[in-house]
Amino acid sequence: MKNYDFIRVAAAVPTIKVANTKYNTEEISRLASEAFDKKVSLVVFPELSLTGSTCGDLFCMSALLEKAEQGVRELIEVSRGKSTAIVVGTPVRHSGRIYNCAAVIRNGELKGLVPKIHIPKSGFAFASGSELAKNSVIKYAGQPCPISPNLLFEFKGFTFAVEIGDDISSPTPPSAFSALAGAQIIAHPAADSEVVLKDLRRRQTLSENSAKCICGYIHAGAGFGESTQDLAFAGATGIYEVGQALEENERFQMESSLTIADLDIERISNERARSSSFRSYCPDGQSSTAFSSLFTAVPMGNLCTTDFEEDLYRFIEPHPFTPFGQEEDICREAVDIQVNALAKRLSHIGCKTAVIGISGGLDSTLALLSTVLTFDRLGWSRDRIIGITMPGYGTTSRTKNNASELMDALGVTSREICIAAACDQHFADIQHDPALRDATYENTQARERTQILMDVANQTGGIVIGTGDLSELALGWATYNGDHMSMYGMNAGIPKTMVRSMVEWIAENRFFKVRSILMDIIDTPISPELLPAAETGEIKQVTEDLVGPYELHDFFLYHFVHNGYSPEKIYFLARKALPTYDDKTIKKWLKTFIRRFFSQQFKRSCLPDGPQIVSISLSPRGGWNMPSDAWSDAFLKDI
Repeated sequence: MKNYDFIRVAAAVPTIKVANTKYNTEEISRLASEAFDKKVSLVVFPELSLTGSTCGDLFCMSALLEKAEQGVRELIEVSRGKSTAIVVGTPVRHSGRIYNCAAVIRNGELKGLVPKIHIPKSGFAFASGSELAKNSVIKYAGQPCPISPNLLFEFKGFTFAVEIGDDISSPTPPSAFSALAGAQIIAHPAADSEVVLKDLRRRQTLSENSAKCICGYIHAGAGFGESTQDLAFAGATGIYEVGQALEENERFQMESSLTIADLDIERISNERARSSSFRSYCPDGQSSTAFSSLFTAVPMGNLCTTDFEEDLYRFIEPHPFTPFGQEEDICREAVDIQVNALAKRLSHIGCKTAVIGISGGLDSTLALLSTVLTFDRLGWSRDRIIGITMPGYGTTSRTKNNASELMDALGVTSREICIAAACDQHFADIQHDPALRDATYENTQARERTQILMDVANQTGGIVIGTGDLSELALGWATYNGDHMSMYGMNAGIPKTMVRSMVEWIAENRFFKVRSILMDIIDTPISPELLPAAETGEIKQVTEDLVGPYELHDFFLYHFVHNGYSPEKIYFLARKALPTYDDKTIKKWLKTFIRRFFSQQFKRSCLPDGPQIVSISLSPRGGWNMPSDAWSDAFLKDI
């Protein structure tokens, strides 16, 4: 059973009765048992959940404090023999002061008490945990344990810290220091009341803090049963990972609830390793490693044995570059980035024209559309865009007509240059039999087209706009010094699945008059059209039949480059995210992706300029650094 570095966590909201610790303990125990059954490694309950957060001056009453301590004692017994860590809120009296604490319990042991630091002025005045010495120890619930805000709880697999309620909103929240000291997950028990729009601010804060600290956040807020004398509580929960909300509950429930998600510790670790700001944070000249000396490590033992193959409490986005519900915003911004980048390049070099090879396919269509939008923004005439269609041996009437009609409709300068005769002459020159439909046959056409584009650009004082996309670069699906080369790689930062989405978005939002042409281009099979068409006139050479579905390859690309996952983990995730493909198909094309990604690096090592659009770049100038002769063997062994 493999965990793929996932950790199952939960945020629990029990219904409570204010100051009724017996009832509250029973309800917390019931939810904890549910977490045990779900193989949760860490479950977080709200701030002061054993008593209720609205007890006010009752917190100074010995009877309430003793009953809360008894509740912790009972939870210790409930946890015996279990690997799950329980974080539960309780008031604690220590050295004549009363602290708002989170008790951390696991397998019959009280592992530590973490006191709140920033105490609000309203209500009962708890003491601040900042007053405690680093190595303070208390005997509580019959067990000696550390009491300090600076505790790190170390499982054999991940480390977590506790940050209580309002502490998250301080200028320097404790989570920042905990994360720098090694905590990958922050447990956040809270008891914040509701006012209009507060939930939005809370979710923004949790998302931002998890992104800033590159960590997971488990928020559990006080819910039904708290006193509504002056306030109302919604019982909000949220589990976040590096800025992303994995799970959030529906607020204002009148029953106890358990929100579960599987956090990805590998993603967190890899993001931290890549983040220069996280690695190099050095306040007062200290190295980041100095933070660990501020904390006391508390060993927690082994994780729960969880079968993530069977159940994964986590949505795996099948299209990570264009997540569901965000397509429109992503496409709008991607177009703006393209247009702004090209406008700068054209203005800087003072060129007169832009030259684009128009095939009637997706990539060249997007490059043309974005170039037209750029010229419009610059106030330049569209006739300074020279679109050239270059029919060859495999060009079909469908793509040729779409290319010509699109150029005419957009008002750009349109030229047609047939490459067949030039290729025939070239075959004769190099003594190649054109009946041999090999790489030479195909690449001759790609290089002839590139030569034409480059020469026309020289003639007209312009630059060649490249059309190849990010997915093709990853696979090396380009002819070296053919379509691989341009003077500005317009689409170099856009994966193929996103190209399709962008063309559709532009059709609906920018160039509705040519929508019918664009939709037919979208529906046309992706092909280089380098081999003769079928007898029916239809495209015979379908790219995805040769290298695999771009939907799969873009999924592989994202998780390999952006997340740094092993092929084994990518295979596992693909099976969860893309169930329309069987296991054999996924494995086949994943192996193809790995082999080609490694073997084709030499093409990426000499790429022309082009704007980064999505979270990854394969540019050799700081985007992706990899030797051209690296071996893929170690990666292929994983699958």
